[in-house]
Amino acid sequence: MKFKNIINHFKLITHHKWVVFKLCCKIGEPWRGLMHDLSKYSPTEFLESVKYYQGDHSPITEAKKDKGYSEAWLHHKGRNKHHTQYWIDYESPEKTPVIPYHYAAEMICDKLAAGIIYQGKKWTKEFELSYWEEKEKDKLEMNPKIKDFITAVLTEVSENGINRTLTKKNIKHLYKKYCLDVSEK
Repeated sequence: MKFKNIINHFKLITHHKWVVFKLCCKIGEPWRGLMHDLSKYSPTEFLESVKYYQGDHSPITEAKKDKGYSEAWLHHKGRNKHHTQYWIDYESPEKTPVIPYHYAAEMICDKLAAGIIYQGKKWTKEFELSYWEEKEKDKLEMNPKIKDFITAVLTEVSENGINRTLTKKNIKHLYKKYCLDVSEK
């Protein structure tokens, strides 16, 4: 394990947490931003991520290529409610429930922050929508309402930018529009 990877991975996840925190503050969810991804500092996640650290994409991808799975990812998705995979339960009546607002809002901030961090100066306001539509939207298992919510938010980001889209009022409005039944509004 290279010492350089330890330092670089620590800096990467801490920078990611900082960007998520700033975005969560914009939408009125500072606590979610503060608590975001604390499990990444646990030995299970941190050590594997250091071993497979690349700097320009998630080490989880490299672990999966090498071993066929990632202990860090299995640990992470089971402890962080802002991931759609946390909410899958094949043995319940609703296999993919609507993710509660606070976690769905944090998920948006996480997606944007990941793109910003990994793309660096190449990041554009259109990037995340394109990534979502090409790599995730039809591959990730989730409630269709959440899928529509993510699509709507990322579409607005691509058209209007982060500052105009990520406001407490707007994110709550989009969540209510796409995720709540008429009786819940």
